[in-house]
Amino acid sequence: MIDTHAHIDFPNFDDDRNKVIKSAFDVGLSAIINVGVDVETSRASVELAENNKRIYAVVGCHPHDSGKFTREDKQTIERLAQHPKVVAIGEIGLDYYRDHSPRDIQQQVFAEQIIMARNFELPMVVHIRDAMPDALRILREQKAYLVGGVLHCFPGTAEDAQKATDMNLLVSFGGSLTFKKSRSAAAAAEVPIENIILETDCPFMTPEPFRGKRNEPAYVRYAYKALASIRNLPLSTIEKTVDENARRLFNIADDGL
Repeated sequence: MIDTHAHIDFPNFDDDRNKVIKSAFDVGLSAIINVGVDVETSRASVELAENNKRIYAVVGCHPHDSGKFTREDKQTIERLAQHPKVVAIGEIGLDYYRDHSPRDIQQQVFAEQIIMARNFELPMVVHIRDAMPDALRILREQKAYLVGGVLHCFPGTAEDAQKATDMNLLVSFGGSLTFKKSRSAAAAAEVPIENIILETDCPFMTPEPFRGKRNEPAYVRYAYKALASIRNLPLSTIEKTVDENARRLFNIADDGL
């Protein structure tokens, strides 16, 4: 199992970060991908990756922070992107639900970071909330298919997923698959399994039976179990296929761990 989207550098883990990491690997995870949302967390993600063989980093600017994204910030992200443990540019995208940054600026910074991903030949980790049409349009215009990526915590329909996969993008599901009234489960039932990866988005999106508490990488196993149930496939098949998808996307070798 691989948690393809975690934020274990966040303050939520300051009291027990090492314990949380150990717990994840003790229950069978082979890798954790820690995702930055701004310069500070991108640096922290790289530091985590440097200190643990099975943690990898993603660096970039979240749409919430795009209004504060300076030229110096962009240069810093570009430097970090050259680190050997950095496997993608992200978390980038559009968020029209919170609208913490002006939408035109979100679109501009999103496009700039897609270009950055292409320049460094890295895939993208994309955040989309209430902005699917614009996000898909920008991904298409900026030729995201050249490097691929993933629409994390996928918020769309099976039709949206098809448009994404046509652009060489995967879709990712997390704890919401375990919810009784899960909209994401409907999409997860239809998307070809070779186009799916799984995540926690911890400390957010905690799955059942821990909903309401802090999420952590070890809980990604509940997303795996939920997807196996939704697809009526053995858990071992889900583990093998989904992990291969993640390793292929992020160019992570299977070292047998």
